[in-house]
Amino acid sequence: MTTGELTQAIDGLWPGVDRPGELLAQIAEWLGGYGNRATRRTYAEGLGLPTTAADLREWITGRENHEGDDWALAVTRYAAVVGATPVAYPPGARHAPPPAPRGRFRHLHWFRWCATHGVDPRAATSTHVKSWLDALTSADAAPATRDRMLATVKALYTHLADTGLAAGNPAALNRRRLGLSTPSTSSTVVLTTDQVRDLYAAAKAPRRGASALDTARAAAVVALFTLGLRVSELCALDRGDLHVTRGRRALRVHGKGGKTRVVYLHKAAEQAVSDYLRQRDTDAGTTPARRGAPVDTPLLVTRTGHRFRRQAVWQLLRRLSADTPLHPHALRHFYVTTAVEAGAQLVHVQTDVGHSSIDTTEQVYNNAARDPSRSAVDLVGDALELPSR
Repeated sequence: MTTGELTQAIDGLWPGVDRPGELLAQIAEWLGGYGNRATRRTYAEGLGLPTTAADLREWITGRENHEGDDWALAVTRYAAVVGATPVAYPPGARHAPPPAPRGRFRHLHWFRWCATHGVDPRAATSTHVKSWLDALTSADAAPATRDRMLATVKALYTHLADTGLAAGNPAALNRRRLGLSTPSTSSTVVLTTDQVRDLYAAAKAPRRGASALDTARAAAVVALFTLGLRVSELCALDRGDLHVTRGRRALRVHGKGGKTRVVYLHKAAEQAVSDYLRQRDTDAGTTPARRGAPVDTPLLVTRTGHRFRRQAVWQLLRRLSADTPLHPHALRHFYVTTAVEAGAQLVHVQTDVGHSSIDTTEQVYNNAARDPSRSAVDLVGDALELPSR
């Protein structure tokens, strides 16, 4: 593709895509198969698609058709699936690649990579997918990140191939050969209770430039993670999901596959969330009589009032655990291992964390590095009586 052709493609409605409305309509159809809106938004974001009204404003053209393609209808359907309201596109504005969440790999989300390389996603081949993965590798994307992004693309193309919009599934690659297969033992850091206490203390500690609300929010995020939540579940929580059941404060958590579960709050989490909401209402000037009213607003919001997203969570945890970079899943694993080692039944832990199978819960526990007290290594060392110097 020449420079002129590439410029023309970039200036198009959807760079590199011949019939964008047709593709977007099928994406909306695929996403609609997932019962949970948070899951749909996560997959859409992972592909590089807009999920908010503000993002859609950059994408909508306001034209009913584009070369016979019903773009407006497709956008409306897609917006309904991800729970965003389309906003009229400013007349004469320049079109751009589909917006994606800000982040280190924003330019490498699948559709954005295709756009900048002049690739029509419907005609993508396994060679294109491998080049995309190589670009992610060059950008220092972790194997787990590449694996997750590949899985999303593969799931989409399974649908596109079934509907005839794609000739096959270019993402159906051998994960082992790509170095993305899951190892027999989890590489996730296994945290001790002391480490989690220190993390919580760091979140609660005032820091230079941070407001009281910033500190309360950080403490609430860490405390909520100690309940075994997924990142997507944490970000999807609304104030109305916080309620009282059987005399205990609990959260209505919207998990994978559209499944909803009740997660009880331990005392520290309940206090942290209450302190955060109280500080938030105080800063917003909300009167006590109205504090329970906005149940459909996000439970956790950024400084600008927007819903907390994955990137904000990762940035917060990176700041709090600067010495040892911490993935949010480490706290989920902490919940499983700590609960089981404290005597909880696997079936109860499975329900708490929302695993679809008890085998998954058992696998998380068994694959985690064991507590040293469950190892016979010291017995062998004592028997050998080898000199330590």
